[in-house]
Amino acid sequence: MSSRELMKDIVKWDVMNWSNAISFWDEKIKSLPHERNCLELGGHEGGLSLWLAMKGNVVVCSDIELPEEKARALHNKYNCSEFISYEKIDATNLPKDRKFDIVIFKSIMGGVSANGEDHLKQKMIDEIYESLADDGVLLFAENLEASGLHKWFRKKFINWGNRWNYLKYNEIEKLLSKFKDVEFETVGFFGTFGRSEWQRKILSRIDVLVSFMIPKNKKYIVYGIAKK
Repeated sequence: MSSRELMKDIVKWDVMNWSNAISFWDEKIKSLPHERNCLELGGHEGGLSLWLAMKGNVVVCSDIELPEEKARALHNKYNCSEFISYEKIDATNLPKDRKFDIVIFKSIMGGVSANGEDHLKQKMIDEIYESLADDGVLLFAENLEASGLHKWFRKKFINWGNRWNYLKYNEIEKLLSKFKDVEFETVGFFGTFGRSEWQRKILSRIDVLVSFMIPKNKKYIVYGIAKK
């Protein structure tokens, strides 16, 4: 498989912008031991589980409903199913009998806390913190509320735009305050407005050119690492 096809299978949507998270994580975890015990939350399609398994880690691919049917097909494609198991797990109520070296999620917090249930954002992060082993890490990538233009567009054109509870930039540090070390970056502005992946690719190239002009809190993706 080409590296481009692999990245598309991992990230799925607005690949150029969201793949910044993968590059960032690759650099941050390269010094950690292999064969880590990992948990993907919200892994309906299993992309992040694929990325972790291809690095030699043992991964639980989970979602609020069992993700096996769709995710296993992707994992079989890359011959890494032997490293991955599938479970039904609520991100606000994680297993208490296991500890993970890595917990990872992408674009699920707005759904977990939908319809203004802000307290569930902190509940989810607290559950992750407790589920991590000593010196474990959280890898996260999430949709931000971003600009007024983003808010208007979502309400106008996205079916779940009114109920999805987008993360606010000024919430990040408080949510992650229990962790001893937190690093995060923001990226993307125009990419999310594309109605096809071809359009998003063009718009994300514009994002690269104008990124320095756009305030961090107006970009629509945040990604980072939090160390316990």
